[in-house]
Amino acid sequence: MERLNITLDDEQAEKLGRLADRMHVLPGTVARSLLSSAIDDADPDARNVVDLLDGIPGAYERAQLGLRQAAAGETIPLDEL
Repeated sequence: MERLNITLDDEQAEKLGRLADRMHVLPGTVARSLLSSAIDDADPDARNVVDLLDGIPGAYERAQLGLRQAAAGETIPLDEL
């Protein structure tokens, strides 16, 4: 089993909290279930991955920022994390 930390914006976190309250479970339990369902439903065909990535708000801009930060040396080597 892998551990994955995900940051939600305030609106998503609130919605997740409301779902968990209605289900009488912890928010992490709901999040795991939702993520598992999304992964199960995701089509790994490379043609669909682009559409999936394009559907993430701000993904292109964040990728470009990461490239600029890497080029400027503003990164941390993985073995230092």
